[in-house]
Amino acid sequence: MTGNGSTIGDISRKLAGSAAGAGPARPRIAVVGDLLLDRDVDGSVTRLAPDAPVPVVDVTEVRQSPGGAGLAALLCAQRADVVLVAPVADDAAGEELRRQLADLTLVALDHDGPTRRKTRVRSSGQGLVRVDDGGPGTPVGVDAATVHRVRDALAGCDALLVADYGGGVTRDPLLRELLTESAERVPLVWDPHPRGGEPVPGAALVTPNVAEAERAARRLPLPPAGTDTEVPAVADVLRRAWAAQAVSVTAGDRGAFVASRQADDEHADDGPVAVRHLPTRAAHGPDPCGAGDRFAATVVDRLARGDGAATAVREGVVAASAWVAAGGADGFRRGLQAAEQVTERSAAESLAELGARLRAAGGVLVATSGCFDLLHAGHVTMLDAARQLGEHLVVLVNSDRSVRRLKGPERPVVPLADRLRVLESLGSVDAAVVLDADEPSDAVAALRPDIWAKGGDYTGSELPEAAVVRSYGGRVVTLPFLPGRSTTGLFSQVRASEPVPASIPPTMRRSS
Repeated sequence: MTGNGSTIGDISRKLAGSAAGAGPARPRIAVVGDLLLDRDVDGSVTRLAPDAPVPVVDVTEVRQSPGGAGLAALLCAQRADVVLVAPVADDAAGEELRRQLADLTLVALDHDGPTRRKTRVRSSGQGLVRVDDGGPGTPVGVDAATVHRVRDALAGCDALLVADYGGGVTRDPLLRELLTESAERVPLVWDPHPRGGEPVPGAALVTPNVAEAERAARRLPLPPAGTDTEVPAVADVLRRAWAAQAVSVTAGDRGAFVASRQADDEHADDGPVAVRHLPTRAAHGPDPCGAGDRFAATVVDRLARGDGAATAVREGVVAASAWVAAGGADGFRRGLQAAEQVTERSAAESLAELGARLRAAGGVLVATSGCFDLLHAGHVTMLDAARQLGEHLVVLVNSDRSVRRLKGPERPVVPLADRLRVLESLGSVDAAVVLDADEPSDAVAALRPDIWAKGGDYTGSELPEAAVVRSYGGRVVTLPFLPGRSTTGLFSQVRASEPVPASIPPTMRRSS
């Protein structure tokens, strides 16, 4: 179900931007960088190979998803409209990347060599080996026409993230000129790589981890010496060397150090400035990979919304910690796979076919929609009341992507596959169907329920889908709700009693 229309776009922007600062409610973010295809191969080891003392892995599952700039772009897309500029190889792995990035605006550059792949082989959750192949991934054929395409793609963006994975995008002279232009116009976040180019002047924020910062400092014409080798001093040395507005160095359990140039200080680059320390608490998880991408995606989103560097970094630290606790890059890939499986299952019978089948069985068809995250007594009461209005009840359930757009990056708490399973287990529910749009008008038009039921204090005139229901003779019914019951309230209580840890893994590892 796609195609929201202007009304739905306005609604999603209002909802997504309810807690935002002065920036746009749903910003447009450009991600420029190097693509990878990350693969997880799970299996079991019960024997050694007869020809060498090495384990034999019997493969049980293979998962793959975009890595590098692709992962960063997908994470940005949870709360923003995204343009991704990256080289894409003309091979099967490149086609898979295009497929999985289809919801973004992809400006593909020519790619030198096959797709770069990072394959991690595990047995019983334990990593055995990582196999890298493909590349080098350098952009080729970058000419005046390419520059024109990329400049047009970046023109309408509110912020830009450079996700450098050493493939060569940040070393291309023409692309660097475009990035320099962009840094003068919008906040530019530069996530560096040891094999990449230096940040362009004017970057709003550069985000090395400690190892990357120390390596970059040693390469300077006048490397830091003595007390200047401490992380806070290195952060400011790099800020001045790179002519950046701010540099954030993530330092594992020590937190992050942010060196910022004050906007009202014309002489800030003549000497060191105060460096803010944002402390953290340790977070633990089986796979910290991708935490750097989660951090950078959150930071660029906050800058696009008008936050300052320190506030953006603080939000990034919390988001990176939650990422690690949720299983890291492997957990993210498992979520993508589960969502695809759910979508495939839901697509087996179209909404029009489902509605026709239930009406043919006799009786009144009732439908409703919602996120149904952390199912509680209020949800169950509303669903029971809806079912009593007719003989069949269909529930349209917002997808994980839709929930993130509506509720923010920390939601849903419960993934789509689990929410569907819980709803389908209720005696009141005949079918639960995935709703990927933020507003259900198109789905309602296809299903054509006799009664469209909504819980809470809505009135028919406040529901965009009400006009669709009435257009074919259906009725809109508002159902009572139990006061004091809400997922947002439950979520707030959980956070108050057990705060999300705010740490970054020791080396702020990225997806690869």
